[in-house]
Amino acid sequence: MRKSKRKKSFIAIILILALTLGSAQPVMAANVFEIVAGAEAALKGLGFVNGSLKNFNSGTNSAAGSVVSNSVSRGDAAEGSTEDSDKIVHTDIGAAALDIKNEDKLLEELELSAGVDAEKNGVKALGVIDTMALDMDGDGLIAGYTNLGIAEVENHLNVRKGPGEDFELEGKMTKHAGCEILEVSGNWTHIKSGKVDGYVKSEYLIMGSAALEAAEKYVRLMAEVTTTTLFVREKASTDSIVLTMVPLGEELEVIEGDGSEDWVKIQIDEDEGYVSTEFIKLSEQLDKAVTMKELRYGQGVSDVRVSLVNYSKQFLGNPYVWGGTSLTRGCDCSGYVMQIFRKYGYSLPRTSRQQATCGTKISASQARPGDLFFYSKAGRINHVAIYIGNGQVINASNPKSGIKINNAYYRTPAAVRRIIKD
Repeated sequence: MRKSKRKKSFIAIILILALTLGSAQPVMAANVFEIVAGAEAALKGLGFVNGSLKNFNSGTNSAAGSVVSNSVSRGDAAEGSTEDSDKIVHTDIGAAALDIKNEDKLLEELELSAGVDAEKNGVKALGVIDTMALDMDGDGLIAGYTNLGIAEVENHLNVRKGPGEDFELEGKMTKHAGCEILEVSGNWTHIKSGKVDGYVKSEYLIMGSAALEAAEKYVRLMAEVTTTTLFVREKASTDSIVLTMVPLGEELEVIEGDGSEDWVKIQIDEDEGYVSTEFIKLSEQLDKAVTMKELRYGQGVSDVRVSLVNYSKQFLGNPYVWGGTSLTRGCDCSGYVMQIFRKYGYSLPRTSRQQATCGTKISASQARPGDLFFYSKAGRINHVAIYIGNGQVINASNPKSGIKINNAYYRTPAAVRRIIKD
């Protein structure tokens, strides 16, 4: 999470909540919403409006803390509950001790955890961990999800069309990719991530409060391009040279800045540059699942191209290491290409600039799976990717993203070369 954003969006919150719940009194789903409503009323009564302090007397000192925990087991469930729900509701509400000296300096943190195990669809309890910091745009979603799940795998998690290994693959989730949990049914969970809607094994999915804790580690601030062509510049100035150009709808990872100033620093493959905040939309995101269509090669492709592309995808999600040539332990863009082609008898040079002199020059419109796309920085070739068909390339992108699939035009191609002659 960006600390500067947290300071601005989460200056101070006070919650004093008194609950009287007998041990024999079950907490039902409706009570959770009453609790939330009561908390909001309490905040307003103390002078909080939309997270801001209003008319609070300085010099006040207060300490409050309460933890209320109750649950409804299967035997205690109200009429109409399902047998699939082991626990219908679990709430934990706590407020830390407060030391208030003036209006401008209040507390640093409130922890509010609450969860509802929906009896209709068996979704696991959702714990709320500092959601104000995670919910950057205030839309009530965490990285775009209301009931977050995160893939916990070594490389990728298969998403199938139905709840069983006999069903066809719908797509794949890379390590720590996010999803919306739609329903938990025993060993299988129905999820939606990006364009992929299907089922994954529950054991490989982080859910509930653990998913929210994980989201703090793995979420990334992304900039979506909102103009036809966005210039990525060397410095934060329109007088600076243009490193590359990015088309409408593409997303870039922000590594410095939160949108409060005119420029943010972004990473694109191994390079860094600046883009104007006037032409981007910022949001915090987790990686999304990739559809099988994005993974498939084009039609009418030779066997060697089919094999090479399928082989290249085996390493999707593996780490990026600058100067590396290991497909499993880590490689950079040219090391990745060199090793993939070596398996098929092609000896390519070590750097992308050298590789761009190999084979035959073709236009991007002529590209077939297995051809190479090259990209440049200020006119010099510095990145290479393998075209896999359907307008997609696979490449060792950068240390944060590793080996991933991109739109072939996620930045302007500088050259396209054909190595395989068939």
